[in-house]
Amino acid sequence: MNNTKVDRFFLGTVIVLLSVGVLMFISASLGVLSKDLGKFYSILFNQLGLGLTLGLILMWVCSRLDYKIWRKYAFYIFAGSLVLTALVFIPGLGLKHGGSVRWLDLGRISFQPVEVLKIGFIIFAAGWLAHARERVRDLHRGLIPVVIMIGLTAVLLFNQPDLKSFSLITITGGSLLFISGLPWKQVLAVIMLGLIAFGVLVYFKPYARERVTTFLNPANDPQDSSWQINQSLIAIGSGSVFGRGLGQGIQKFTYLPEPQGDSIFAVIAEELGFVGSITIILLYVVFVLRGLRIASRAPDQFGRLLSSGIVIMITVQAFLNIAALAGLVPLTGVPLPFMSHGGTSLLFSLAAVGIVLNVSRYQTKKIQT
Repeated sequence: MNNTKVDRFFLGTVIVLLSVGVLMFISASLGVLSKDLGKFYSILFNQLGLGLTLGLILMWVCSRLDYKIWRKYAFYIFAGSLVLTALVFIPGLGLKHGGSVRWLDLGRISFQPVEVLKIGFIIFAAGWLAHARERVRDLHRGLIPVVIMIGLTAVLLFNQPDLKSFSLITITGGSLLFISGLPWKQVLAVIMLGLIAFGVLVYFKPYARERVTTFLNPANDPQDSSWQINQSLIAIGSGSVFGRGLGQGIQKFTYLPEPQGDSIFAVIAEELGFVGSITIILLYVVFVLRGLRIASRAPDQFGRLLSSGIVIMITVQAFLNIAALAGLVPLTGVPLPFMSHGGTSLLFSLAAVGIVLNVSRYQTKKIQT
């Protein structure tokens, strides 16, 4: 049944996250403002002018576009996203930053194609698993095709290198297999393959090995490799119960690397304290619970898997960011959805939310298969 109206509670949760995100992004960017006025205006334009404004427009468009159309073009979207991601290796197009080649140089702005790849993977995996339906338990219909999809992304992402995006795609792929009814032993096999791939990367890539070593011993080399995690923990601890106050944080000036980027949750914890941090975490919990509720009431298997994949990927990304800054997992560099600096990430996160909102227009009270 078409309700014609989107799920307002889910939309409201996203709007609240965005509103808090804008406030904290501006506050965290004061550290950049104190050093470089030109860079401050540049990241402000990238985040609010491009990421947020265009993202909200794209979210509205996707919320109006029947989600079933994505299934029709699923293969072409995934194949196109692979080609787009591969373009970063072409000299003159790929932009190198911090030892990684993850961006396309478009003149005054840069574009990170892996954000398109994430959505393309979800759309194609959801389409394939919906097509397989009860035959998903067959290795040739369920597990193997998804493993091949993950493998294709691994070839591109390991060479950038981009471990964080590969991890998100692997976790999301395993989750979709589980939701589609794949036996838990086969889901476990996907997880084991992901762990093996992670181990291989850590062994052959010095930067990945350094991050694992830093996680295991954060006191080692506090002036270099352990600097970010130590400064993050100082910021989180100094926030106490209610925080220093909005805009009153100290760590974002000089101490925290990329305070408006990957480290923004540490700024939130310092300025809003334990209460503010828990509130942000609860908002993401509400986001995932409401999103999965929409998925459970989708009128078909494709809608169920599509919305589940989007919600799971965004939520896993949020909690990986928070856990990393709290020292619970190795630093991965994943942005905090709806808050961290990254116009491309914000743009496509909002587009993905728009797809979930469209699925919510067709919610049923009883799951139909």
